[in-house]
Amino acid sequence: MNWDDWRLRINELDNQILKLLTERAEAALKIGDLKRRQEAPVYAPEREAEIVRRLMAANVGPLPAEAILAVWREILSACRALEATLTVTYLGPQATFTHQAARERFGSAGVYRPARSIVEVFDEVERGRAEFGVVPVENSTEGAVNVTLDRLIASDAVICGELRLDIAQQLLSKASDLGEVKRVLSHPQALAQCRDWLASHLAEVETEEVSSTAAAAEMAAEDSGIAAIASALAGELYGVPVLRSRIEDNPQNSTRFLVIGRTPVGATGRDKTSILFAMRNEPGALYRILEPLARARLNLTKIESRPAKHGPWEYVIFVDLEGHRDTPEVASVLREIGERTLFLKILGSYPAA
Repeated sequence: MNWDDWRLRINELDNQILKLLTERAEAALKIGDLKRRQEAPVYAPEREAEIVRRLMAANVGPLPAEAILAVWREILSACRALEATLTVTYLGPQATFTHQAARERFGSAGVYRPARSIVEVFDEVERGRAEFGVVPVENSTEGAVNVTLDRLIASDAVICGELRLDIAQQLLSKASDLGEVKRVLSHPQALAQCRDWLASHLAEVETEEVSSTAAAAEMAAEDSGIAAIASALAGELYGVPVLRSRIEDNPQNSTRFLVIGRTPVGATGRDKTSILFAMRNEPGALYRILEPLARARLNLTKIESRPAKHGPWEYVIFVDLEGHRDTPEVASVLREIGERTLFLKILGSYPAA
């Protein structure tokens, strides 16, 4: 076959794909009607996770798994939008890494609403002004995002999902050379993630903390003496060139984000459950609480403590474990943990990233 023959074949395949996409969209409309009659939620994380995992497992190439994931993310997003409008709030402004994470999860067909703070993201979801919110919870370099943990203690929102995003920091500036940079602006965590690079390349330049990486990029767009540490997406959005790329100290740097909503998520067979609890201040208390997990051979993937707000030197403990709260094994362990703690709160069970 020659060049023209292969182009003709690709045209035929594209027509077949379009026909199948139309049929899939029509099926999604029918499902949307059924969901409205039964007052079922439009977004079913457990179902979408099952679809993506099944397709990635069936993929034999030559397309890599990441490409399959990206294609189906947009298919799912477009079909979901036919069923109903889905509003997602995130820590803004636009072009932050949290915005990027939200789009990674919900695709381009979602309606995205930036919030001024993590507290506001929770508030928007709790009050029903957004179906879902996306917030950072921990960074592989800088550790936990304490505002998110503190808000989970009091919030009625439940965790519906998680995702990890590789954090690639760019030095954005309209300066033509590093010697023209007078100030470096960014979010405190972004500055910390590039501390060594800044010490080596811009040791004499003042650094300044601002509310977000996107805000830094916006300020760099107005002043060529300012450099912003932000994402490539922020540079594109605000029209600021990349002066130096990938300046993060740790090339394995990533951030874990949580998706919060108001409706619990069903089991997928590959899930996590997040809980928090308070315990008595006595020897061996933590061991006794966690012992049922070890006995049931349930893997604990994270443990983090935060000061309780009701008394000095009192703490709540956050734990992530593998499994879903609705499975008999996990449910039994959670009942036992509840009996051994002062209080236990199940923050949510959700598909593991």
